[in-house]
Amino acid sequence: MEVRLKVRRYDPESGKGDYWDQYEVDVPEYATVLDSLIEVREYHDGSLGLRCSCRSAICGSCAMTVNGRARLACNTKAKDMMLMGDTIVVEPGGNLPVIKDLVVDMQPHWQKFRQVEPYLQPSGPAPEREYLVNPAAMIDLNQVMGCIQCGACVMACTSLEVDPNFIGPAALAKAYRFTGDPRDTADKHRFELYNQKGGVWDCTHCFYCVEVCPKGVAPMDQIMRIRAQMVEGGVKNSAGHRHEDTFTHSVKTSGRLNEATMVPKSLGLMNPANMAEIPGALRLAKTGKLMSAFKEGFFHRIPSAKSMRSIVNRVINGPKVVATTFPRKGERKEE
Repeated sequence: MEVRLKVRRYDPESGKGDYWDQYEVDVPEYATVLDSLIEVREYHDGSLGLRCSCRSAICGSCAMTVNGRARLACNTKAKDMMLMGDTIVVEPGGNLPVIKDLVVDMQPHWQKFRQVEPYLQPSGPAPEREYLVNPAAMIDLNQVMGCIQCGACVMACTSLEVDPNFIGPAALAKAYRFTGDPRDTADKHRFELYNQKGGVWDCTHCFYCVEVCPKGVAPMDQIMRIRAQMVEGGVKNSAGHRHEDTFTHSVKTSGRLNEATMVPKSLGLMNPANMAEIPGALRLAKTGKLMSAFKEGFFHRIPSAKSMRSIVNRVINGPKVVATTFPRKGERKEE
């Protein structure tokens, strides 16, 4: 099978800067994108830089961007990627500094990982014997423990692309590993840490990290779980939580979202950060959308607002829940 590759190159020592190279290689039908790249490096261009190890989707070292999406090159069939076009486009992973060609610097990833304090913080003296946890209490954590730290979610994260200070999906998914562990007692400290700017409220729910994760960790789902834990724990002093409240109130009262009030109510009327939104507000005013939003938000309710209010109340209140019999933080079941 003939595979055509278009590879984004970067070699700081060559002086060429950022450029593209194209290759054509013959590989078996079952070959992966990584197999094809190794074929290039071994027999066509020994200068091509890439990172790989297990070639079995275990180590996560071959994460890169293939046809515009973060993937593990070792479990991505070249034949499947050829169906998306005549040429497979391969680039280094996004949101991380490029060292050479397809090799990125993972240090920023590990720095964010350390920000969430990824270790158990129990209270009191050390037990005389091993702390035994009911196996049922750990089932919920199996999903996040499946993370191989490949960084695919980091490479795809749209929030990180806009704000490099965002802790990121991989680190926050790991954070749930400890906020959900019955042996850890540092919830208050952790919630204050994750509630800061760049924390859990900076996730924009784009679902991209869920889509690209090769192990089904679903980082965004874990971020939403931490948010729920924080609210239940009384940690509500954040723009993110006020944003949720404002959104819910707007939809509940009028049946629609009044976007004109979202920023001032989320950040607070006297917050200097509102100044950064003035250019956007002026553009809305110029097109007449700002006044329209105010009129619709304050004076207009859609005919089905009552039905919408019923739906919102149903979602907010939900069925009554009680704690389960085994000791696992946040575990609930319906009566």
